[in-house]
Amino acid sequence: MRPIESSKPARGLLRQALDAIEAVEPYRVFGRVAAVRGLLVEVAGPVGAMQVGGRLEIQVDGGPAVACEVIGFSGERALAMPFGSLIGVRRGCEARVAAGAPGVRPSAGWLGRVVDALGRPLDGKGPLPTGPRLYPFRADPPAAHSRRRVGAPLDLGIRAINTFLTASRGQRMGIFAGSGVGKSVLLSMMARATEADVAVIGLVGERGREVQEFLQDDLGPDGLARSVVVVATSDESALMRRNAAYLTLAVSEHFRDAGSSVLCMMDSVTRFAMAQRDIGLAAGEPPTAKGYTPTVFAELPRLLERAGPGTGDGTVTALFTVLVEGDDHNEPVADAVRGILDGHIVMTRDIAERGRYPAINVLRSVSRTMPRSCDPDFLPLVTKARQVLATFGDMEELIRLGAYRPGTSAEVDEAVSLMPQLEAFLAQRKEESTSIADGYRRLAEILRVP
Repeated sequence: MRPIESSKPARGLLRQALDAIEAVEPYRVFGRVAAVRGLLVEVAGPVGAMQVGGRLEIQVDGGPAVACEVIGFSGERALAMPFGSLIGVRRGCEARVAAGAPGVRPSAGWLGRVVDALGRPLDGKGPLPTGPRLYPFRADPPAAHSRRRVGAPLDLGIRAINTFLTASRGQRMGIFAGSGVGKSVLLSMMARATEADVAVIGLVGERGREVQEFLQDDLGPDGLARSVVVVATSDESALMRRNAAYLTLAVSEHFRDAGSSVLCMMDSVTRFAMAQRDIGLAAGEPPTAKGYTPTVFAELPRLLERAGPGTGDGTVTALFTVLVEGDDHNEPVADAVRGILDGHIVMTRDIAERGRYPAINVLRSVSRTMPRSCDPDFLPLVTKARQVLATFGDMEELIRLGAYRPGTSAEVDEAVSLMPQLEAFLAQRKEESTSIADGYRRLAEILRVP
């Protein structure tokens, strides 16, 4: 019997059938918009396929999909908040469940780029190159028992910090100040002068007008060339502002895992806490201190602990600004952050009003790694300088009023004579940079210590 030969038409029909099968879209999991209350979207459907922190995409007629994040559940409905505007969303819109964990794939090609809170380019320089590894936005900090200790002293280029608050590689410091005292300028000075391989800068809830000013005037082309800048302006949603902080740490973790010394700067943690407060209140959490919800104080350590030394050679030295409301340095967020970090730099309005910048109050600032990161030979010098500043601070009001009589106290007389030089030492121009060694040398000359 002769074998049956397949004909060309039969092969063509088989190929068409296979192409049709391959073109069939895999199954989709989706719910439907059941209600919209303010910025909260209630989604009915397969809530078992949704998870807190997961993503939904609401399909809008005649427009792009609205990305949302699941923030909780109520009965048989998922509660979600949008990353953008809810204009066009109606009841019954399809809400597709996005597969996979939300995250980004950073690479060395991100250096010199400006991105939004979701890792999308904002600078008009084209698409971002992707790396091989996915870094989730909300990652766990490295295990405490496997982390390396903080490293050698790190030169930040700022005299007041290098000499009185010497930082170490992998240290986490907070910059506490009210509005308009000079936090952003101080960050830009350190971004240009710090001896680090990479700088990752997160502008969380920043004024839109100030973004270009920061990039062009404060950071400059040289600073931007070795930096990745994450921007979420104050007019964006609470989820975008919160996610900008998460992305800043995710990008820092990428470069740390590559063995780089990373300088991570975030302005500001307070706006991150405010965004988390808005999200918590929308989800129905009870307000506590100053309206902040319990998740704010749960998320702060999870965010801040991600910085620091890793398990390898790379480190993330982090500087987080804290916008103290009404110049109250004991308000809830400032108090919580101060207890988590490895030191705090306090900038006060009265020093700024005198025209001395950076307006760092050395006596109220602390670096918890200072005794170990500072050269022991210079510790007596720093101690004497602090004593002079403290003596003048105690008697400042009497001195300015003319109530103090010279010759009454040798310590006060010495403080009065040295204060003009110390004030000039603590002041620094925006374009100026001073190394740790030069700072100690100049301080020794002022105090006339051999």
